[in-house]
Amino acid sequence: MATYNKRGYKTPKEKEVKDVVEDVIIDEKDSTTAEVFSKLDETASKTEDFVAKNQKVIIGFVGAVALFTVGYLAFQKFISEPKQNEAADEMFVAQQNFEKATNGVASDSLYKLSLNGSEGKFGFIKIADEYSGTDAGNLANYYAGIAFLNTGKYAEAIDYLSKFSSDDMILSALAKGAIGDAHSQKNEQEEALSFYVKAAESNKNDFTTPRFLLKAGKTALALGKKEEALKFFTDIKDNYDTTPEAASVDVLIGLAQ
Repeated sequence: MATYNKRGYKTPKEKEVKDVVEDVIIDEKDSTTAEVFSKLDETASKTEDFVAKNQKVIIGFVGAVALFTVGYLAFQKFISEPKQNEAADEMFVAQQNFEKATNGVASDSLYKLSLNGSEGKFGFIKIADEYSGTDAGNLANYYAGIAFLNTGKYAEAIDYLSKFSSDDMILSALAKGAIGDAHSQKNEQEEALSFYVKAAESNKNDFTTPRFLLKAGKTALALGKKEEALKFFTDIKDNYDTTPEAASVDVLIGLAQ
C-alpha cells in the first residue's frame, strides 16, 4: 500500500537535523554558564557589601599588623641587637675569670670576681639582671649558677640555674645536673635524684647521659632504692659500655642486686 507526503512537506536532510541538535546542546551549555556567572556575581556582591560595611575594621586590622611588624623590626634593629652586643662586651672579663677559676687558678676568688665584676665590667649577677631577655643575660644565669655551686652557695646556684634555658641539649643537661649537685650538697637527695634523672633523659649522648645515670644510680642506692639504682647502672652497662662511667659499673650493679 502506497504512502504519500502532505503537499509542501520535505524530509529534512541529515545535516539539518544535526545542526538543530547541536543548537539545542549549545543553548543548554549557555544556560548553565549563565547560572554559574550569576552565582559568582551574587557572591561578589555579598563580598563587596561585607567589605563596605566592615571597611573601618579591616583597615584597622591591616594597620595594626603593619604597625606590629614595623615595631618588631625596629625593636630588633635599634634595641635588641645593640643590647645583645653590649651584654656580650660586658661579659667578656667575667668569662675570663670564670675560665681561670675552672682551671684551678685561685678558684674561689676568681669565681667571686666573675660573679661580682672586675676591671670596670659587670659580673654575671649584674649581667643576668641588667640584660635579662638577651642571650648573654640568659647565659649569665648559667655561669652564675655554676660559680655559686663551686663556692658553696647552693641555694643561689639552684636559683640561677633554674632561670637558665637553652636549645643546646648538652648545656641544658649540664644545668639540670648541676641543680642536682646543689640539692645533693644540701642533703636533699630526693630532689637531687629527680634532677639527675631529668639530666640523663634530656638528651641521649655518650657524654652527659652516663654521667648523670651514674649519679642517679648512686643517689638511688643511698636512698635504699636498689631496684631503681640497678636500672640506672644496667643502662650504663648495656648502652654506654665504652664510657668511663662503665668502668666501675659492675661493682655497683652487685651492690644494687
